[in-house]
Parts: sequence; structure tokens; C-alpha cells
Amino acid sequence: MATSETGDRLPDTATEADLPDPALELAENRLSELRKIRRLMLCSFLLAAFTATYFARDVLLPIVLAILLTLTLRPLVRGLQRIGIPPGFSAVLLMLAIGLGFAIAGYFLSGPIGEMAARAPQIGSEVQSKLAGLMDRFASIQEVGKQVTEMADAAGATDGEEKVEVVVDQSGLIPEAVGSVASITSSLVAAMILTLFLLASGDFYHRRIVEASPKLHDKKRALTIVRDVEKQISRYLAAITMINAGLGLAIGVALWILGLPMPHVWGTLAFLLNFMPFIGAIIGTAAVGAFALVSFDSVPYALLAPLSYFALTTIEGNFVTPMLVGRRLELNIVSVFVTVAFWIWLWGVPGAVLAVPFLVVVKAICDNVPSLKAFGSFLSGDPAMRTDDQAAENGHRPEKRSTRPA
Repeated sequence: MATSETGDRLPDTATEADLPDPALELAENRLSELRKIRRLMLCSFLLAAFTATYFARDVLLPIVLAILLTLTLRPLVRGLQRIGIPPGFSAVLLMLAIGLGFAIAGYFLSGPIGEMAARAPQIGSEVQSKLAGLMDRFASIQEVGKQVTEMADAAGATDGEEKVEVVVDQSGLIPEAVGSVASITSSLVAAMILTLFLLASGDFYHRRIVEASPKLHDKKRALTIVRDVEKQISRYLAAITMINAGLGLAIGVALWILGLPMPHVWGTLAFLLNFMPFIGAIIGTAAVGAFALVSFDSVPYALLAPLSYFALTTIEGNFVTPMLVGRRLELNIVSVFVTVAFWIWLWGVPGAVLAVPFLVVVKAICDNVPSLKAFGSFLSGDPAMRTDDQAAENGHRPEKRSTRPA
């Protein structure tokens, strides 16, 4: 044991000073265990939430759709309120306009779509016969299948057993389609009714959110988050709706020039399908291609219709949408693809429609919460573009970057 000049006892650095405090070590161990428990509880909560979301999709779908519609239309209702129109009256007008739009679209599309659905087996057989020359690679497989069938028939004949004929029953497809349309219609009606109530309530829920926050700083942040989410989602859906309308008009005109029957129907379907990223363009191109092969005698000329559809959707996705939607709303393509795939697996076609608006809401929340800004940056596009855009919004001129090599 070392002693100082005054005779005081000094700790041995090798044995006492470097030894951890037992109480501090115990506290660190407990803190580590609490972190593990918190992660485990978070994982359990997410798993339970995903499970509940999957099994309760029939109940949650109209609720989520109503919330998105409310966030989209809230700025418009607030603007009408500034000029003296009550929120309840403006909400009724908006819901009537949306309902009338759906009714008109359903009236004009029900006949042609029903006719095409009834002719689906015939269209499929005609498309297969038109593409018979392109399916020569499968001839050997079909020949093997035919030989196996003949051998099975011969074996059944020798054993004295009756041959079993396999028939594909398509009678259940139409009732299933009718049931799906009825389910979607009921969800839309429920969502519109709930949206009407939410819009008519004015800023009631805004006040409740602010009142639930304990501190003044938290109240301001909560109100800022809600207003920013409303602005972002309304701006995004308004821009996407206008872009899809222009795309539908362009596709309808292109197919009309090519002479494809019912170009207005295909233009309307293109407008609706483009709300589903990735899969909407694929479904539309395939449907137009199949119908064109049935409508035209020349296969090369028939392929011009799906090629035109695909070319216009490609131009829209790579040039028009990034230019009109804006850099601030630009999302990472990987995050969009993963989100769309996840919600398609979870909710099917409605999930594909709601995936990107849901991602916009999540990004707007992350941008206003300091602890989540890193995740919000991951969801965004090019950070350099985002910096320039934010500087322009703040009234500052972005710093020019030299394009010359160093």
C-alpha cells in the first residue's frame, strides 16, 4: 500500500482504483437487461400488431382509408371554412362529389368490364392460339404430357376401370368476382361515411391531440406534425391524381389512334391502375396486350398497343411524376417497393393502393421527430436534392455545385 508525503493512504492503482464499483456494475447489468426486455416487448408488439392487422383487415381497411381521405381533404375544408362555409356543409359537398364520381365511373365501366369478364375464357383461348408460334419451346413438354395421358388411359382400359375426366369449373369465378366487388363497395361506403364525420368535426381531434400533450413544446410539436402530415399527403395525392388523369387521357388517345376498341375504358382503367405502383402498369400492359391480340389480326400490329401503354407509363414514372410531385415528396425506390410488397401481402389490392400514401405519412412524421429523422432520411430520395429543396423553401438560394472534375 502506497503512502503520500503527509502520511495519507493512497489506493493501489493495480488493485483498487481500477476495480469497478459493484453498485455501478449491478446498475449497468440491470440497464442492459431492461434494454433487452424493451426490445423483446417491441418485437412482440409489432408481431401482434401485424397479426391483428392481417386478420382485422375488413374492419381496419375502411378506417385507414377514411383517415387518409380526411388528411387529404382537411386543408380544403379548412380553406372553405375561412370563406364562411361550415365544415359540416363542405364535408357533405365533398363526399357527394366523390360518391357521384364513383357512381359515374361504375356506370360507364360496369358494362364493358362485365362483357370482357364474360368473354375471358374465349379471349384466353384466342390469345393462346395467336401466340402458338411463340410457344414452340413448350412443344416437347406438351408431347411428354400427352404420352403420359395416353399411357394412363391405356392402363385404365386394361384394368377395366373408368377413365376420369378432369374438367376445370369456371362457374365459381363470376360469383367470386361479384363478392369481391360487393366487399370493396361496402368498404368504400363505410370509409366515406366515416370521412364525413371526421371532416364535419372540424378541428376537434386536433384540439384533443394538443390537449393530450403535457408540455407546451410537445403541444406545438404535435400540432406541427399533424399539419405537416395533412399538407404532405394532400399535396401528394392531389399531384398523383392529376398525373394519373393525364396518363389515362394519353393512353386512351394512343389506343384510339391505334384503333383498339373501347379506348375510353382502357384510359379509365389506366387512371385507376396507376394508383398501384409497379403492379398497376404490369396488369394494364398485360390486359391491353391480351385484348389487342384478340382485336387485331396482325400480331406485330397488336403488340403496338401494350408497347404504347408500357412506354407511356415508363415516361410518367421516370420523368413526369418526379418533376410534378417535387423533391420534398420524393421517396426512396427501395422503400417504396418493400412497402408495396408488404402491404400487398398483408391486404392484397387495397394494400397496394394504400402503401405509398401510408409511406408518405410515416415520412412526414419522421421528418418532424428528431429521434426518427435518420429513418426519414432513409425513406427519402437524393439527400443533395432534398437539401436544395429545403433551402429554396426557406428563402435561401442553394449553393451551386461545380460539375467540373477536380
